[in-house]
Amino acid sequence: MTELLQQVRVIDPVSEIDGLFDVLIADGYIQAVASRISDIGSDTKIRDCQGLILGSGLIDLYSHSGEPGFEERETLLSLLQAAAAGGFTRINILPDTSPAIDNPALVAQLQQKRGGEMRRMREIREKEKINLAPPASPLPLLYLWGAITLDVAGKQMTELADLASAGVVGFTDGKPLENLALVRGVLEYLQPLGKPVAFWPSDRQLTANGVMREGSDALRFGLPPIPASAETTAIAAMLELVATIGTPVHIMRVSTSRSVELIASAKAAGLPITASTTWMHLLLDTKAVKSYHTSLHLDPPLGNLHDVAALRAGVRAGVIDAIAIDHTPYSYEEKVQAFAEAPAGAIGLELALPLLWQYLVETGEFTALELWRALSSSPAECLGQKVSAIAPDQPAELTLFDPQQTWKVERKSLYTLSQNTPWFGQQLKGRVVQIWC
Repeated sequence: MTELLQQVRVIDPVSEIDGLFDVLIADGYIQAVASRISDIGSDTKIRDCQGLILGSGLIDLYSHSGEPGFEERETLLSLLQAAAAGGFTRINILPDTSPAIDNPALVAQLQQKRGGEMRRMREIREKEKINLAPPASPLPLLYLWGAITLDVAGKQMTELADLASAGVVGFTDGKPLENLALVRGVLEYLQPLGKPVAFWPSDRQLTANGVMREGSDALRFGLPPIPASAETTAIAAMLELVATIGTPVHIMRVSTSRSVELIASAKAAGLPITASTTWMHLLLDTKAVKSYHTSLHLDPPLGNLHDVAALRAGVRAGVIDAIAIDHTPYSYEEKVQAFAEAPAGAIGLELALPLLWQYLVETGEFTALELWRALSSSPAECLGQKVSAIAPDQPAELTLFDPQQTWKVERKSLYTLSQNTPWFGQQLKGRVVQIWC
């Protein structure tokens, strides 16, 4: 099918372009990009895209799947549909499923599952003649992080070389690894494999039973605190190992202003590191916890105002390379507990782009290119991948976004099976129209 998108705002972080263009797409490729395109075939579908945004496909560095093991939270299909509805053309799944993604057989099984879901969706559409926009065409590309350790205690490495051969995108446990001797061994072992490795630095002894960032708000709300040093001391130790061994490392879930300073200094010294924060840590601070909404119980916890400002500045400056979604679905029953007892995490794949656009771009704090880069080309670079420019003869891996469309966050408007978000029941502005992948 050939489709002409007329007068769409193109945001291309690869070519540093932000402007109005006509874009012609056919057979999965971009055929032409110009101020005006008039030479088209009679079978070309023409689409008026005034007010819409066409950007490079969004890429999520890490999120959680309920399947296998916790399908009541999220199936692989619902996760991929939610990702598509949120504008993501690539999604990277953390290995903390049950069983964990720690062997080549499970890697192959999940990759085949994605293909099977694609075929099933095509069959449904052809049979019932329905259009399931936006996730109908197509599901995002699925990548899998391989587990670093086998056992719960995190003391034994997986067969990293076998997992690398099976096609994992990289290695992480998605949980803190406090055995620094093991971390050192992993860095040494992974060096020749050429795969990304991601760590979440957090000292669990300092975290203890805390549930929110240490400070006056924690005292006011009567919740056990977590000092910022639980993160910063672990990052400092990680940076020392990277400086000694030289293996490139991605630092996940950065949440404090001091962490941004440490990472900036390490990058200035030439250390091979990248870093990411999560979308909710850019939007909310500790004051939001006064509602005691259990979807605000995150790990790491929301930071204070100074942390949020530093994280935003870090993303704009490229010190923090990417914004991750860290989509963490839980069932209603799991989250209906006291704040401190509820499991940490919130959903976000369908919410992140509209809310980030509304509160960062429309306010003028971020340019459109800065936000799109942190959600698209920069996450790809953290994984050793590339994003194509929005240019002729390039693959059409694209996201079409309507920043003015309003919708209500409710069960019938979400593809994810879970609803653990503080925005549930609220009206949002901005929604993805379609992806090409």
